[in-house]
Amino acid sequence: MFMARIVDEGVLLGDIAVVGRIGIYMVLTSLVSLVVSISNVYTSSYASIGFSTDLRKEIFSKIQEFSFTEIDRFSPASLITRLTNDITKLQQVILMGLRLMLRSPLMLVVSLFFVLRINKDLGWILAFSIPALAIGLYVILRKAFPYFMIVQQKLDNLNEVVRENLINIRVVKFFVREDFESKKFRAKSADLRDVVTRASNIVITAFPLLQLVMNFSILAVLWLGGVRVIDSLLQMGELISVVNYLAQILFALMMLSMIVMTIARASASSERILEVLTTESSLKDTPEALQHDCRVEQGSVEFRQVSFRYADGEMDALKNITFRINPGETVAVVGATGSAKTTLVQLIPRLYDVTQGEIIIDGHAIKDYQLDILHEGVGVVLQKNVLFSGTVAENLRWGKENATMQEMEEATRVADAHDFIMNLEAGYETMLERGGSNLSGGQRQRLCIARALLRKPKVLILDDSTSAVDTDTELRIRTNLNRMLHDTTVFIITQRLNTMQSADRALILDDGEIVALGSPAELLETSEMYREFITHNN
Repeated sequence: MFMARIVDEGVLLGDIAVVGRIGIYMVLTSLVSLVVSISNVYTSSYASIGFSTDLRKEIFSKIQEFSFTEIDRFSPASLITRLTNDITKLQQVILMGLRLMLRSPLMLVVSLFFVLRINKDLGWILAFSIPALAIGLYVILRKAFPYFMIVQQKLDNLNEVVRENLINIRVVKFFVREDFESKKFRAKSADLRDVVTRASNIVITAFPLLQLVMNFSILAVLWLGGVRVIDSLLQMGELISVVNYLAQILFALMMLSMIVMTIARASASSERILEVLTTESSLKDTPEALQHDCRVEQGSVEFRQVSFRYADGEMDALKNITFRINPGETVAVVGATGSAKTTLVQLIPRLYDVTQGEIIIDGHAIKDYQLDILHEGVGVVLQKNVLFSGTVAENLRWGKENATMQEMEEATRVADAHDFIMNLEAGYETMLERGGSNLSGGQRQRLCIARALLRKPKVLILDDSTSAVDTDTELRIRTNLNRMLHDTTVFIITQRLNTMQSADRALILDDGEIVALGSPAELLETSEMYREFITHNN
């Protein structure tokens, strides 16, 4: 409108004062726009980043509640993608929405208002072109949306390859499989590229369509408006103003189309994020557990006709398992690879829920224990030793958050770890790299044992946790454990003969079933598989 007045009242009439006065209005309007735009940029940036930060915290907290079943279902690589890439997509929507969602419609509506105010006949041109654009954008996005979900899934697959390679990089290099891994990565990367290309090819057609329709609209306005200027039905400045408003409308529509496409892309990410947020953990404190304050005080463990099948499994991993272990007994769990030894001991602290049957600790079903109380009473040293970045002391305090130095030293002496810790550069304050990679396998195992001992559990599970130490060290650890944990029930998954023979009882598994249970002396007389195991290991 300012431009129309400058042309019609100033330039065409030769009134420079009008040009100057209206020019000042234009400068002041631009300065106000600048201040508002800066405020908008700051607010939108702060809000979008804050939104993504809060959402990321919420999802991470939700993941901490998941059981192994949910972790297996989503896969770590997919969860990482949802925590990073998917949330970034939503952050972009918030950012663009706060910057453009109000500005673009206002530009569109106000520009249409002034075009109609100047000349209603010219406004009819937009009444046809804008609906045509809206229909075209709808068809394009409807066709592109399925590809957006596939893109995120392909990104999951790519992240899985990267994660697996980086975790196992030492194995890759040892077997000289760099070329194989590179080919696998390139294949997954090519899959992602192809899907992104197909989605992009559909989406980018929106902008040429937009420009085509608006350029035809401008041509129609120039032709129809030119006729009216010649017939003195429209002033030259008003025609220039209408053309400028058409450019504003074109810009507003382009911004709106960008927002809509960003929302369409982010909607796939939002569905994936909501899938995590709405997933309830299969392991929860039952109403009975919340009403009781049961604690593991003795350590007796009983399985009653327990069967278990993994979520995606076609067959039961454990079948009709029944046995009872008395408090303070040491039980060696023995079996061939794949016999479900680890699966069996993971059911005791309720890392998975049984498919059928019941597990009893101290006369109470494990579902009657609150999970945090149950985990306090059951110590676990996993087959894969997991340490975290931080000091030795910080890693040990995972077992007991407020453990004193005296308690830590007692636990590490039992685990035969105190001496090597004191030989480290800073002793218990030595920084460990990610996963404890600056320690040997045996040292990591001994630290993990000490960490579990800090809890002084009534039930201790050692999942082949001395496999990386020599026989003499293992003997010292077992002797120390027997002295410190004389009233603790211990399950030891082992392949070592001397460990099995020193246990009170041995439980032999084969294909998810118990084939023998008894003292080493009893099994020597009654179990053929036990005798074969002794013969093989001798």
